[in-house]
Amino acid sequence: MALPCVRLCARHKRIGLEVCGYATLSKAPRPQERNNDGPVFQYVGTNRKPNHKVFVWGFSFTGALGIPSFVVPNSGRKKPRKYQLTPYRLETEDQISSAACGYGFTLIASSTKDVTKLWGMGLNKDSQLGFQRTQHSRHQSYDYVLEPSPVALPLGRPQQTRVVQVACGRAHSLVLTDQEGVFSMGNNAYGQCGRQMVADEVYSGSHVIHKVEGFNSRVVQVACGQDHSLFLTDEGRVFACGWGADGQTGLGHHNITSRPVEVGGELAGVEVQQISTYGDCSLAVSRDGQLYGWGNSEYLQLASVTESTQINSPQRLPLTGCGRVVQAACGGTQVAVLNEKGEVFVWGYGILGKGPKLSESSTPELIPATLFGRSEFNPSVAVRRIHCGLNHFAAITDGGELFVWGKNVRGCLGIGKKDDQYFPWRVTVPGQVVDVACGVDHMVALAKSSL
Repeated sequence: MALPCVRLCARHKRIGLEVCGYATLSKAPRPQERNNDGPVFQYVGTNRKPNHKVFVWGFSFTGALGIPSFVVPNSGRKKPRKYQLTPYRLETEDQISSAACGYGFTLIASSTKDVTKLWGMGLNKDSQLGFQRTQHSRHQSYDYVLEPSPVALPLGRPQQTRVVQVACGRAHSLVLTDQEGVFSMGNNAYGQCGRQMVADEVYSGSHVIHKVEGFNSRVVQVACGQDHSLFLTDEGRVFACGWGADGQTGLGHHNITSRPVEVGGELAGVEVQQISTYGDCSLAVSRDGQLYGWGNSEYLQLASVTESTQINSPQRLPLTGCGRVVQAACGGTQVAVLNEKGEVFVWGYGILGKGPKLSESSTPELIPATLFGRSEFNPSVAVRRIHCGLNHFAAITDGGELFVWGKNVRGCLGIGKKDDQYFPWRVTVPGQVVDVACGVDHMVALAKSSL
């Protein structure tokens, strides 16, 4: 794979996996114990603050994992590592609070008030990671960024404003702050960055980071589809812009929209608490636990309300037997919802998590809680968060365990092999998983540990 313009800074620290043990073996015998041949174990104190860590896995050659030696081997690594099949520690100086995986690139952010609070890595041909100045010319930007590199936001109060959340699409990114609104960068060919489209605009090496305007109140969540964007305000209203050919903007038409417009349809007057999109289907969960959907339905994502392959205006999806929905996630062809009991339901097309015989469903299918670790010894296990990549699922339990299933594209599941996974499988992550980001062929997990 040719890397025409690659960022690999000489100043970066050696990045590797920290090897930690739950107990350490003391080799020096204690003077007062003459006949002590057994090991002495040192345990972590109960008052020790948790150590926050970032783990990455999947396809490395885009640079999206942020480990330079995987792509350009250093003196200690003789061969490139194209696929990282298990979680690998990404060293970061700051505590990372939000991560997002795009199509071959990654954004990570810290809620710090420091000037530097956002980093990007991976594919940058559309400046979806901002302008990454090369070492040779201040007028050129790297097409591939191999390690976490700062992204400079045009903030008015950089030492007071925090980054709350990041989101990534096919070739664009959104950054949500607590005091200065939403910023967008990357490809805007369909208005997905929420700004006026420019004919023949060149995105490579672009300095444009746009502050998205047009909301009637503060934005509290952002979501990127393939080439469209969704915004949720604190009043529970949803706004959309970008590519609308499948109806994914939910604005009642199939046109391109370059400015955020409030989504109506059956969402009119409904207070929304969460939004989700990644491909060309969009979902919204209301504060009273109802699910609404619009956009692409080629894979039965919205089959409960239509036989058409598209819906261009939100409709409430009647989910029999699912209970009160608290979160929804949708990928390229599949949908998942989480109810208040911690139960997971799936439908759509692909590997849905109930074995190789179930590859398509128009109605919600409950994934047994036993597949997430519930047993007579651990009877109260519940899932507290769900996510979708383009072709796979992820679920985090209340105990901080991460389960994945679906298409294992280029090792993106992190289960130590390249085979697809037909049932939920626990990923071995050192510590408790707090959050996870799913992409097309890679993932990022945020974990905390006492070690």
